[in-house]
Amino acid sequence: MLKGHKVRTLRAGILLPLMVSLCFAQQGKQAADLVLRGGKIVTLNAAKPQAQALAVRGDAIEALGTNAEIQAYIGPATKVIDLRGKLAIPGFIDSHAHFMGMGQAKMNLDLMHTSSWDEIVSLVEQAVKKAQPGEWILGRGWHQEKWSKKPEPNVEGFPLHDSLSKVSPENPVLLTHASGHATYANAKAMQLASITRETQNPRGGEILHDARGNPIGVFRETASDLVGGALTASLSKRTPEQIRAAERKEVELAIRECLSKGITTFHDAGASFKTVDLYKEFAQQDQLRVRLYVMLQESNVRLAQSADKYKIINFGNKHLTVRAVKRLMDGALGSRGAWLLQSYQDLPGSTGLNTTSVESMAETARIAMEHGLQLCTHAIGDRANREALDIYEAAFKANPAAKDLRWRVEHAQHISASDIPRFGALDVIAAMQGVHCTSDAPYVLARLGTRRAEEGAYAWQKLMKSGAVISNGTDAPVEDVNPIACYYATVSRRLKDGSVFFPDQRMSREEALRSYTWSGAYAAFEEDIKGSLKTGKLADITVLSKDILTVPEDQILSTEVLYTIVGGKILYPE
Repeated sequence: MLKGHKVRTLRAGILLPLMVSLCFAQQGKQAADLVLRGGKIVTLNAAKPQAQALAVRGDAIEALGTNAEIQAYIGPATKVIDLRGKLAIPGFIDSHAHFMGMGQAKMNLDLMHTSSWDEIVSLVEQAVKKAQPGEWILGRGWHQEKWSKKPEPNVEGFPLHDSLSKVSPENPVLLTHASGHATYANAKAMQLASITRETQNPRGGEILHDARGNPIGVFRETASDLVGGALTASLSKRTPEQIRAAERKEVELAIRECLSKGITTFHDAGASFKTVDLYKEFAQQDQLRVRLYVMLQESNVRLAQSADKYKIINFGNKHLTVRAVKRLMDGALGSRGAWLLQSYQDLPGSTGLNTTSVESMAETARIAMEHGLQLCTHAIGDRANREALDIYEAAFKANPAAKDLRWRVEHAQHISASDIPRFGALDVIAAMQGVHCTSDAPYVLARLGTRRAEEGAYAWQKLMKSGAVISNGTDAPVEDVNPIACYYATVSRRLKDGSVFFPDQRMSREEALRSYTWSGAYAAFEEDIKGSLKTGKLADITVLSKDILTVPEDQILSTEVLYTIVGGKILYPE
């Protein structure tokens, strides 16, 4: 009996796969590598907006349909996931954030949730106790407008460095503002950077002083480079092995963070040639996992020399594309560095900072046009947005044969009413961050006043009505890279106190989802391969615990990422 049983089992083991293969051959189908079934699959593809199931073969979508239709693609080796009614969408695309910065933030003091200057000083004091004498203490995420009380004494709401310097006499400290557009340094860091009361403001930057003329430790915009140079000099003393290990760790931490949040593509808003070389190394080793769309941030001279060498598309099995240039026209509103047409309401006489000259920006536009690169300009204030649009319009007129350029304005947060229609007319993409709206709103009215804020602060509906495409993102590590929080901010514009910031500019839920998927793909010339779920497109998919298109608004924030799938591979959970 045992012997006969073994024979029957052996025959079944041979015949069953043969029968399955014959069945597939008769149907003209090949078995899928992965099948998702039993869910609500929102495709953002007008021809087939919704499905129950989908099949993946290789890195692409093989078919979408009902559970019964996709059953035919299930073979003996197919991995099958029962979605149990959960929502599957095109993979989230963060269209503006900072990849290495996100990794760095994970390695330093996290100040994003601090509620007072005293709390920050306490965190630094604890870090000093664990550090070696002379070791730099680094952190990021503080925002003076989000503290529960103003420190005393202060200059424009910024504290003086005395209490920080007292707890860190032998350790230089450099703390980056949440926006990335200002830094706070202690006495030791300023000493190493040779900063004194006589140090002059650099172009596009400002050193804040107290009533006696002494620097208080706050450096706006390009002035941060004065202290940053001392940090760079210190870090350069590390061995090549130490530098390489730190850089690789930054990439690995950023990858892990993206995948855990459902992000399948990430637009890196500003990378050096050296960083691109690191990304290529990861891509060649099949370790990048998240798809990167990279904007080069180099000088005009270096761009003109090496842009063609570094322009790459779909490298590493479509994991790395470099075809854009990033420039900064101004700073951030929170640190009063945004370049405005009229003075800040809460700082009369100041119109912010122009961080890159108009002449230099025009030269960047010429280089981008010559080398077929997309130009992406950071512009937050209404003056910065106008100047960027003027430069774009002049470049377009000078090159009438150039088509489908998709040049972008990064942030586009505060725009004059007369400039809003120009986005659609010029086909300029507004790469915006929904979460910035609710994060910044508490101080926007103080900075701009009600009239200017209502006219053009995060004017999503006005921009879309002009014909402009809006892509969404988080600007991480300025904000958490979490798309769910950003999506919620985009559809609700609801602040912590329950108020809604100019509700007429909210996006609908489908508009918000499109801004985080298809529009991100379009903003990177990649809508033919990603951004929606369609046969032949990349199988980049995010599965969520709740249907963010239909659940009550107050339930959106509790939505969790169940799966992050990139190229048909389940990369989260690992």
